[in-house]
Amino acid sequence: MRRFFLLLTLLLIFSCLAYSEPPKRVISLAPSITEILYALGMEDRIVGVTNFCDYPPRAKDKPKIGGMSNPSVEAVVRLRPDIVILTVDGNPKEFERRIRSFGISTYVFKARRLTELADEIRRLGEALGVSDRAEELAEEIESTIKRYSIRSTKERVSPYSLRKKAVFIIWPEPLIVAGPATAIDDTLRLLGWENIASDVKTRYPKYSIEELLHRRPDVILIGKGHIDMREVSKGLLKKLHMLDAVKEGRVYFVSDALYRLGPRVLEGIEELHRILNQASR
Repeated sequence: MRRFFLLLTLLLIFSCLAYSEPPKRVISLAPSITEILYALGMEDRIVGVTNFCDYPPRAKDKPKIGGMSNPSVEAVVRLRPDIVILTVDGNPKEFERRIRSFGISTYVFKARRLTELADEIRRLGEALGVSDRAEELAEEIESTIKRYSIRSTKERVSPYSLRKKAVFIIWPEPLIVAGPATAIDDTLRLLGWENIASDVKTRYPKYSIEELLHRRPDVILIGKGHIDMREVSKGLLKKLHMLDAVKEGRVYFVSDALYRLGPRVLEGIEELHRILNQASR
């Protein structure tokens, strides 16, 4: 019996030591995670990413394990990762169970909202052994959110701050817009604007042109796509020609910085603030 407890104690000590060692081989199962890992200085530890991980551009050279919704178990196992990082949205729960059955550790990134991002980056940094860099990034995100929150509060009482409704178009035909519980919706709220699609039930809903005309957004934002969005949006804008936003030139083509809940949301907040502040004048 004494020998059993001694063996058990040694196993527990070994497990604790093994767990405390930062993972050296990391696989990312989402583009947002990949961007965060690069921002945390972990490029050399990333051994696999999804087919959609394209930022920073160097990420495209990493070995691929498939898509977010259909990653390959075989590809993941073949890369011998110490840990696989998933997101609470986008990756199948069954996939996590399967790779854990191979003895591979996982981490599920749980942030869904802009205000949850900083703390979740801290937790991820701790799990990966890069707490100091994660804290720096988290503080930068928090300070940016706080700064724009204070600024937008002041701008709400400005005499030129009259137009306050916006729509963010992800794709023109079929019309898909940014809805609630997205970094885009959070940013519009942060900057004191109303997202006309914030009351729908899905995050990126199909939206009717009739409803868009009815709600009459003061600003139309069109996000970056895989092809020329100015060209593919011409048909939609013709159908919206009676809106003041179109007639008065308050249609703006913007980047995809807010599409992913990661470090580039800082750029996205700044970009939307600059555009919406200009549109309000």
